[in-house]
Amino acid sequence: MDALRILSRSTNLSAKSNKARAPILTPSGVSKPNPQLYGQDAPIANTAATDTPSRKRKRGQENVKAVEAISEELDFFGNGTAANQDSSKSATKKSKSDGEKPAPKVEHTSKVTQLSFDECKQLLRRHKLKIAQLWTPTSTATVSSTTKQKKKEEENRKQEVDVQKKQKADLVVQPLTAFSQLRPRYGIPSTLAENLEDQGYSIPTEIQLGALPLLLGSPLLGDDNGNSSITEQARTTLDVDLLSVAPTGSGKTLAFLIPVLAGILEQRRIAREAGKEVHTGPKAIIVAPTKELASQITNEGRKLSRRTGVQVTLVKKGMNIAQDTVDSTEDHDEAESEDEDQSGEEDDNEPNPKKNLPPVKADILVSTPLTLLNAITSNGTTLRLESVRYVVLDEADVLLDPLFRDQTIKIWSACTNPLLRISLWSATMGSSIEDLAMSTISTRWSNIQLSHPSATRPPLLRLIVGLKDTSLPTISHKLIYCGTEQGKLMALRNLLHPRSSTTSDTTQLRPPFLIFTQTIPRAIALHSELLYDIPAEAGGSTRLAVLHADLTDTARETIMLRFRRGEIWVLITTDLLSRGVDFRGLNGVVNYDFPSSSAVYVHRVGRTGRAGREGGVAVTLYAKEDVPFVRNVANVIAASERLKTKGDGSGNKGAGGEGEGIKQWLLDALPKTSKKEKQDLKRRGVASRNVNKGEGSAKMRISTKSGYERKIENRRKGAVEGSRRRKSEGVDMGAGGGEIGEAKGGDEEGFGGFDD
Repeated sequence: MDALRILSRSTNLSAKSNKARAPILTPSGVSKPNPQLYGQDAPIANTAATDTPSRKRKRGQENVKAVEAISEELDFFGNGTAANQDSSKSATKKSKSDGEKPAPKVEHTSKVTQLSFDECKQLLRRHKLKIAQLWTPTSTATVSSTTKQKKKEEENRKQEVDVQKKQKADLVVQPLTAFSQLRPRYGIPSTLAENLEDQGYSIPTEIQLGALPLLLGSPLLGDDNGNSSITEQARTTLDVDLLSVAPTGSGKTLAFLIPVLAGILEQRRIAREAGKEVHTGPKAIIVAPTKELASQITNEGRKLSRRTGVQVTLVKKGMNIAQDTVDSTEDHDEAESEDEDQSGEEDDNEPNPKKNLPPVKADILVSTPLTLLNAITSNGTTLRLESVRYVVLDEADVLLDPLFRDQTIKIWSACTNPLLRISLWSATMGSSIEDLAMSTISTRWSNIQLSHPSATRPPLLRLIVGLKDTSLPTISHKLIYCGTEQGKLMALRNLLHPRSSTTSDTTQLRPPFLIFTQTIPRAIALHSELLYDIPAEAGGSTRLAVLHADLTDTARETIMLRFRRGEIWVLITTDLLSRGVDFRGLNGVVNYDFPSSSAVYVHRVGRTGRAGREGGVAVTLYAKEDVPFVRNVANVIAASERLKTKGDGSGNKGAGGEGEGIKQWLLDALPKTSKKEKQDLKRRGVASRNVNKGEGSAKMRISTKSGYERKIENRRKGAVEGSRRRKSEGVDMGAGGGEIGEAKGGDEEGFGGFDD
């Protein structure tokens, strides 16, 4: 069923033009075999060296695999003439679904060919990877306790950072060119390697290509002469703190889940060999800003941890987290809990709902900041999580923003293990967030060295993919000026019901897509306005839904499930779904209300064009009130178009197609925004759209009805409400206008009937 054909019925599009139209490239219609964004068409010597000669596809053989896949589909009778590597994988999956035992897998034992320093540097540069060191071991040579010494250390640290920025020396690591290299090179467990293969992961994305070697213990490289801008400790270390900035949809979740799972399994192996008991407390904490993103990370973690014994748990409200039996918390808290258990009495004045709940034993905890903080807080004190070795902050720029900063820092401070490793991940990372992360790590290590003088601080590295704070080059961007709120609504209806073939087919918006609004009331109002715009033949109002934070968890999960299944075509939402949520088949994004910052725009439009899929469309509608803030978004679009032109090497005019890119005259004509205006926009959005009543509310109302029509409707609604109110108050009008009971405010008992 063609959704666009149903939505565009009774239009001027002729059947002949529909037949002659070429197929449109959309993210939902194409599954790209190579998820990489850059450097796909430029092979390098020895980069495809893997541990097996035939199981994995080598670099530069994408076209061969495509031909083999087509020939396999044409082999209708399955007589074995078109059997290849992919057919063995499909047969394995089919046997699993039928309940049969799969064939035993071959253990990878051969060695992986190592690339030279120049080859590694060339490969990282072609994939637009930059690795820099943000900290050197000399910055915490002495531990200070006074304010003056701390200020001196901060000044020294800033000077060192400035020196490193001036040097501009990018570090080099041995890149990961195939997932089959993980086991022979880094020794990850065989079960984890099999889970990766079962999920179909073969070629790593850019962030996985650089982050996995760093987190799995690959040393940083120097040139052939032994020259390097890094210290010997940083070059030979097996543990690092990592700050990663990569585009949306580039596989950051897999990049931090694999090292965490491999590290937990390695700890268990060492404990078993030493004959020690395995601690029962959590080993890793993953924090995400929204429940939807936390649930998605949990699902991905459970897929990778099958048959490994590692438990990945989504923390929910009221959950009691099991603590480490060896590394216990404060003694007086344990004594009080034992006394309460023995007496069997509870204090009614201070109820503790988590006291009677059984503790949840988990190795990896995934949660939002407030939910996790409530779970580890008892009687106003935060429990110490000494068993936690890994802390992952997904969408770190939001978690360290003033909205979540205090909660995130408290969780971070509760992890007191001196071997703790921190990693921060996001598609947008401002310099202020980097400085805050560096200062927090420095303060934490100053406190650790007071109690553990022998502890050594790992280096802090920063990994950037592509241009920082830039949108994906696989997305086509559109800026549409609509003038007023009514104009925006008409433009949105034109997107739902295309009425001419003059628009470019390459940038045509097709369902399913997301619509972002500024506030929850505006999302609800837009949903009510568009409720009957989808024809009944296409499913009617069931194809449209609204998702926001005021809904219950069950309702939110149901809407997300229906949208992923394709039962919902158009989903109206707030910035609740703007970060991290993966919709691989999403064809487009509509910014009905202008984004509050350039970072919000990058994350919103990043819901489409994920995993290297091309054809995603991002449409931004703006009115007269948004003109002062358009320049920030226009700069992001222009940078993305320049990145695409440089990336493909074809000299195209940009992501917007022919003439649809951001013109230089538009950038010059747009007004500049002051720093204060940017801060106000980030905190409250466009102020006029937050007005619900009073002057200016009518202009911001999402509706195409005139003021007179709304006045008549309000009068009718008022008459109906008044009639219901009078009936509830005991008013009896009678047949002829009758007797009326006592007015409200008089006798509270009302009319009691006539006396005989």
